[in-house]
Amino acid sequence: MSIYTGSANTSFSSFATKTSASTVDSTDAVPERMPNCNYYRNLWWDKGELSTKAEWDKVTLPYKLAVGVTLNEYERRVEEFNVHGCWEWTNGDVIIYELPSEPHEICIGAITEELMDAVRPVKGTNAQIYSLGSTRKEADESFRPKKPLVVSPHGSDGLDCPWPNIVVEVAYTESVEHVLEKVKNYWLKPNRAHDAIVVKIDLSPQFDFGLHPPLTMQPGAFLIDIQLDCLYHGLKSNIQIPRNILPNPIVLDFFYVKRAIAEMFEDRE
Repeated sequence: MSIYTGSANTSFSSFATKTSASTVDSTDAVPERMPNCNYYRNLWWDKGELSTKAEWDKVTLPYKLAVGVTLNEYERRVEEFNVHGCWEWTNGDVIIYELPSEPHEICIGAITEELMDAVRPVKGTNAQIYSLGSTRKEADESFRPKKPLVVSPHGSDGLDCPWPNIVVEVAYTESVEHVLEKVKNYWLKPNRAHDAIVVKIDLSPQFDFGLHPPLTMQPGAFLIDIQLDCLYHGLKSNIQIPRNILPNPIVLDFFYVKRAIAEMFEDRE
């Protein structure tokens, strides 16, 4: 697992939770559909059905799922089929960069739990931090407090919705090059998200996440600090940053994120 952090004003820095980083053979070119399994692969776009007969494990990402699609139709199907974080819309093409997987979803959930646990003391106050998403190029997870509306059409929804302050992207089948490019050239552009956390999970054979051997990483070894000024950037003028309630910085310990992935596969053979 490799972790990258960056903000709108700085470049990405990174650290890895093991000595050898995974390598993913990726390319900027998007392969056309393979002649076999087209029917079953198209079911994901047509009906939201992720068929096992599609042999997704044999697909090289990125993969072009549909062409000639309007943005409105793309957004409708993303919501209807709940495929957040897997598809992207680019100039009428729907492209798969990330396939659904347990490691991907477990990692997102663990990061969300870490941050929401840290800000639990302000739950129910006007300084509450909310977990949210956007539609057009959705992050795996994002967070912000109450913020004023922005001038349309410059919002995160293409209208006037405020942008998140913290964006989290998790890549498993997606290449680290693509996810970093997406974050730097979309989320961290001026007047959008303030900071981003990118996690690249090393590709492993199925069920190879167990505690055999046990985790060598220890609590406190890989921490990410989130300053309150970042978390509460641009909040409504009638709300104060809760400096007397929350620690500054808020610390996320990625030992617990990696452990969550490992423990979910502990008893699988």
